[in-house]
Order: sequence, then C-alpha cells, then structure tokens
Amino acid sequence: MAKRKSSGVDEYIARCPKEAQSDLAKIRAAIRAEAPGATERTDYFQMPGYSYPGFDYYDGMFAWFSFKKPHLRLHVPPSVIQEHRKELAGYATTRAIVSFPMGKAVPVRLVKKLVKASAKAMKGKFK
Repeated sequence: MAKRKSSGVDEYIARCPKEAQSDLAKIRAAIRAEAPGATERTDYFQMPGYSYPGFDYYDGMFAWFSFKKPHLRLHVPPSVIQEHRKELAGYATTRAIVSFPMGKAVPVRLVKKLVKASAKAMKGKFK
C-alpha cells in the first residue's frame, strides 16, 4: 500500500498544547465533513487550510484553522463573518477570524455552516 503524503496538519496539531489538540481535531473533522473534496494543506499561511482547484483567490484557499492561546480559531473570508454576524455574537471575531475559547465545547454545527458559506462565497467569486 502506498504511503499517503502528509499534509502537515497532523504535525501542526501535535505541536499545539495537549489540551487544545482534541478540539483542533474536531474543527478539522468538521471542515473535512463539510468540504470532503478539498485539499488539506499547511503551505499557505503555515496553518491548516483547505482549498479547491479552480479558486484563484488566496491560492484556492477558503478556510483555515489555528491555535493562539487561549483560542481555537477558524479563518474564513470577511464576507462570511459579516453574513453570520448574529450567530457569532457570542464569540470574539476579527475581520476574518472567529475565536472559540479553549475548554468550551467546539460549536461543530456552526463551524460546518461557516465552512460551507466560505466555500460558496469563494466559488461565487469565479463564476
């Protein structure tokens, strides 16, 4: 059996504090479930990111996740943050980042919704 090339995501998660690793894995699983055909990589922004071929903006990237103590972070286009502003009211946000506090349940359904909206927004840029 051929060995699968590493995307670097396992290594990224392993470098994070132990107490964050399980929740980062949940965010990863949510993204993969919502975007099963996406390429997983760490070569753009040096954090786990997801891309589709044919998306030229951000080298095809439409979502990333990262850890910056004390938050687990989901990175999506600014339009997605604006579109979901009401749902994100309980979370710290920047123009393109949603921060989930470490130690609280990861809102998997919300992560999936944001990832789906992000892929849709990026696809819409190139029609």
